[in-house]
Amino acid sequence: MNTAELFAHARRHSRFLARCLDSNTLDLNLLADWTARQLSEDDFRHFADWQALRENEDEAGLARQLRILRRHVVAQIIVRDLNGLSGLDEVTQTITRFADFSVNTALDYAYGYYVGLYGTPTGRHSGEAQFLTVVAMGKAGGGELNVSSDIDLIFTYPEGGATNGRRERDNQEFFTKVGQKLIALLNDITPDGQVFRVDMRLRPDGDAGALVWSEAALEQYLITHGREWERYAWCKGRVITPGANDIAAIVRPFVFRKYLDYNAYEAMRGLHRQIRAEVGKKGMEDNIKLGAGGIREIEFIAQIFQMIRAGRLKPLQLKGTQETLRQLAVQNIIPAHTADTLLEAYRFLRQLEHRLQYWDDLQTQTLPQDAGQRQLLAESMGYTDYEAFSDGLNAHRAAVTAEFDNILSEPEEQPAARFAALWPEPAEEHIPLLQQAGFEAEDTVRRLHALRQSPRYRSLSPRSQPRFDALMPQIIQAAADTRRPTETLSRLTGFLETVSRRPSYLAFLLEYPNELNRVAELMSQSAWIAAYLQQHPILLDELLSAQLTDNRPDWPQQQAELAAALAACDDAEAKMDTLRHFHHAHTFRLAVQDLSGRWTVEAVSDQLSHLADIILNQTLKHTWQQMPKKHRDEPAFAIIGYGKLGGKELGYTSDLDLVYLFDDPDQEAGQTYARLSNRLTTWLSGSTAAGTLYDIDLRLRPNGDDGFPVHSTAAFDKYQHENAWTWEHQSLTRARFVCGNPDIGRQFEDTRRRILRLRRDPDTLRREILAMREKITAAHPPLPADIKYARGGIVDVEFIVQYLILAHAADCPALMDNTGNIALLETAAEHDLIDPALAGRARRAYRHYRACQHDTKLRDTAVAENDEELAAHYQTVRELWRQVFGEEAGG
Repeated sequence: MNTAELFAHARRHSRFLARCLDSNTLDLNLLADWTARQLSEDDFRHFADWQALRENEDEAGLARQLRILRRHVVAQIIVRDLNGLSGLDEVTQTITRFADFSVNTALDYAYGYYVGLYGTPTGRHSGEAQFLTVVAMGKAGGGELNVSSDIDLIFTYPEGGATNGRRERDNQEFFTKVGQKLIALLNDITPDGQVFRVDMRLRPDGDAGALVWSEAALEQYLITHGREWERYAWCKGRVITPGANDIAAIVRPFVFRKYLDYNAYEAMRGLHRQIRAEVGKKGMEDNIKLGAGGIREIEFIAQIFQMIRAGRLKPLQLKGTQETLRQLAVQNIIPAHTADTLLEAYRFLRQLEHRLQYWDDLQTQTLPQDAGQRQLLAESMGYTDYEAFSDGLNAHRAAVTAEFDNILSEPEEQPAARFAALWPEPAEEHIPLLQQAGFEAEDTVRRLHALRQSPRYRSLSPRSQPRFDALMPQIIQAAADTRRPTETLSRLTGFLETVSRRPSYLAFLLEYPNELNRVAELMSQSAWIAAYLQQHPILLDELLSAQLTDNRPDWPQQQAELAAALAACDDAEAKMDTLRHFHHAHTFRLAVQDLSGRWTVEAVSDQLSHLADIILNQTLKHTWQQMPKKHRDEPAFAIIGYGKLGGKELGYTSDLDLVYLFDDPDQEAGQTYARLSNRLTTWLSGSTAAGTLYDIDLRLRPNGDDGFPVHSTAAFDKYQHENAWTWEHQSLTRARFVCGNPDIGRQFEDTRRRILRLRRDPDTLRREILAMREKITAAHPPLPADIKYARGGIVDVEFIVQYLILAHAADCPALMDNTGNIALLETAAEHDLIDPALAGRARRAYRHYRACQHDTKLRDTAVAENDEELAAHYQTVRELWRQVFGEEAGG
């Protein structure tokens, strides 16, 4: 179509455009060019000589040109959109870009005008010139403006002081005048219309508050008086003045909490109820923004998850609704199909909103009543008639309502009336009820009474105590539904006491009663899980994760996600916290899956070892990035894992045995990598607000505690060949390169293999290993219930395997492969080094030992003194010990 046809089609659907065309108030030559493409800021800048208008102090001329420009911009948007030449994103980007330009053009004029009268405002402390920062809120902040939107603004300036002119004014008064003139230039209605309605009610204290705020005053207000709806509003806050102070450091802690903030549910429901009540009063059922299934509900869904999670998930700290919904799907917070449903509805409703506003250039979201206008509206949305359009609209609104109710509906009331009388007044009269439910009744009443009288409960805030009281009957019921009610209730109340000062965690348990039952079941099975949750209550959120039941973690993907999260961190402390959150979340997931029987012991150890490898890899990378005075981009450095990490047999609480190596000719390399080693160990073992990562043991390095923290590969090789004890060669049998420079990893493996295949005198080797075993016996008396140190237990299996490797690897290279004790016993049997049948029984024994150790930690099981199965396994390993060493263990 040519330009005339484009305008002819568009004017049918816009009385505003028709009026402009009929009154000859549009430059059609200019619009012929503009309607062929998307507008940029250069188009706005070249529309008039804005600099001349400022220099001549032609306020009326500047106001008039902004209004004429606005008329042309809106006409261009209408023509392109209604003719299918643009989409929603172009419309919102164009009008938002124009709003930013208009605000800054008006600000430049107002600031220059008052500087001419009073001089430049200057900071009292900095002595520097001060400028106004304009923050766009709402749709303007999110880059989502409508063609007829008002713009929500907030004004702030860096610091107090005064102007430096002859007619001195303090900065507050100066910027108030600037702000007032900016508003008038945009908001006043003249014969040429209006640029934007300017709404300042989102500023601190609303209409009753000052028009402009210093940054210090704004920060103080947000800390002491900021309300939940203001957090919601500030989600979209965007500084639009070029070169202005970035106030994100002030606003971000207020909006995006460091912890998961489930209080946001209650706040958003309250805000939604207020809006719905207001809509109901005004009979606005046809309002596509505020009515059921409307635009606001989609925005609420996006922002509820931002308010809960964006403090920890920086990728969610976004402004726009569409980008936020997409990111929620990427982060697996909402299913992809849910995001698609909401995005499709959002685009439909926003396009409809624009067409309603194109009609008369009015800020309306209400469907028309006039039949003719309805038909035109339906056609502009691509439908043949209004009935078909209505069906499409209602389908979208119904889909939005369903998703909204799923996410933000009130939590179901729980049938906790059975135990309602027990709290907050537990008494002896309740003993029969507790006995019937399976509790140790008298003890439970005493515990509940002690909790009721405890200083922690009595000091709960007015916000927390009602939640605590509402939860207690549900917690008693949840404990009653487990196999161990008394012990479970003790663990649950201990957990509740710990988290009670954070209302958000109480809110979580009230919001998700099914997850409360899940917590109770987990705690009934495992004291370790109960303690882990008590240490890290943020892990409650993992109960909602789809990955909780995914028993095949994609570790490369997880490493990529961790790398992205670390890259987004601002400082070392934030990176350390991110590493800890990652470790705790994945450990918890594995433990929950483990309790449900999804993993074998060996598989869990493999997964925990993968997790440790990823954390070590990322920690090394980021500690090096933070090192001062680096002489190279990548460190010539490697981390070697020994012990359980080296053998990939980690448990949930295993420490990490590490050795650090480097290979770098730089003269300062030793000192540089020593500093790196110390920093690396601190990052891994230090405690932060997020807890700890691992206990780190460096005693297996050359010369142990007396040695350097890091060694060159040459020094390590020399030490192993010339100075290492036999027990250090034993340790090498379960050592591997974990991360760092691959060349160093290859050098280490070469050294390891050359050491292991050395020819040794069998008798001397036997004596030395037996002597080492006796030293261990002296430190750890071999008790039958101590599976690790008992005669025929774990240590004996490990010593047998280590002896076989050191004695025979020269002739049997397969023994040098770091494949674990079970596989190495099989390898030794295949090469006739030990009896195959006995080796098979020893492998079963070792697997049983590890399962017992694992269950003792995770499942509240204990090893019995007279366990016949265990005694048989001990006997098997002692037989193998006699075959290998020629004597009874300890004999």
